[in-house]
Amino acid sequence: MSTDIAATLDLVDAGYDRTVDTRRAVHAAPELAFEEKATTRLIRDRLSRLGLVELRCPTETGAVFRLDGGQRGRTVMLRADIDALPVTEEVDVPYRSRLEGQMHACGHDGHVAILLAAAEVLAQRAETLPGSYVFLFQPGEEFGYGALKMIEGGVLEGFRADRAIGLHLASPLPTGLVGVRAGVQYSRAQAFRVLLSGAGAHAAMAGSDGNVVLAVSSLSSRLAGVVEELEYEFVSCACSAGIIRAGTAPNVVPRQASLEGTFRTFNSEQYAVASTRLRTLCAAVEAEFTVTAALTLSPVVPEVINDPPAVAIFRAAAATAIGADNVFEAPPVQPSDDVSEFLNRIPGVYYLVGARPGRGMPPMHHAPDFAIDEESLRVGTRTLVAGALALAADG
Repeated sequence: MSTDIAATLDLVDAGYDRTVDTRRAVHAAPELAFEEKATTRLIRDRLSRLGLVELRCPTETGAVFRLDGGQRGRTVMLRADIDALPVTEEVDVPYRSRLEGQMHACGHDGHVAILLAAAEVLAQRAETLPGSYVFLFQPGEEFGYGALKMIEGGVLEGFRADRAIGLHLASPLPTGLVGVRAGVQYSRAQAFRVLLSGAGAHAAMAGSDGNVVLAVSSLSSRLAGVVEELEYEFVSCACSAGIIRAGTAPNVVPRQASLEGTFRTFNSEQYAVASTRLRTLCAAVEAEFTVTAALTLSPVVPEVINDPPAVAIFRAAAATAIGADNVFEAPPVQPSDDVSEFLNRIPGVYYLVGARPGRGMPPMHHAPDFAIDEESLRVGTRTLVAGALALAADG
């Protein structure tokens, strides 16, 4: 490890406690997609104090700042998502969410803290650094279109980035490990809504014909068939429901019910099969229950595709930062992430950082008991800084 890199990573360790404090402050005040006003104020205050140049951010929330190094090199964009989820926290910690029904249940609070810590470390070493660094804090990832909203608003017209880098904390992975792969890392996702309409009836006299309650129940139980036997490098595609609505009284079969969910695939061929099967399933439910099933599809969130040369550069840098034995070839994963919109325009790398809190079964992302091991913040910051420096120096 070179003396310059070692000195820079020492700054990461020196600022670790502050990084934890930042994460806890953001965790206690979670904000939903495109409502991240307090989080944005915190980010802008911290980066303005560092003397970074603020660039135009086309969304009401989120922020974009630039740091120029003193040496020649590439421009690297570092991205973090900042929004929380509509989940009521069940973890009893001093910094638990102060807002009922809102929680950082996916680790975005840690992403904010890590990117702020990286900016502070790099700012302290600015004169010795190669290239330039753009710190982009993105709103609305959980809605699936925050990145595209920024891009359509012209955020990439405000700077030219040669490479991009970002990370996601992962509670299923042991702390200390970093996983990355070239090519497809995250699935593509599409949200859908099915509105079922039927005749309605008195519950005591209802049969299956026109019964939207039975229809929506049947639809939900058969969603797995939409992606049956579809897999990518031994990882299965997914289709599931997250919201089902029906009825106003226990003795009334309503005239309408709705189901909302997502399906996730890894390439265009799988997507074509799954979307056709979903339409076929809706038609089958229509015929079986004498209802109408109106299917609405949301815009696709593309799969995350890592640039092979960028991955190779990152792997070497991460090995320097945390040890080669702690960097592994990650499989493709079923969740999606709209960082893909940036990576479709800027070659780069998006990687996983282990954050398992303990040895037992980890709490799942998006669950009310989600938690992380805060040591993952140190690992994330060290690898993000090392990776960004290596990508900036390349070429």
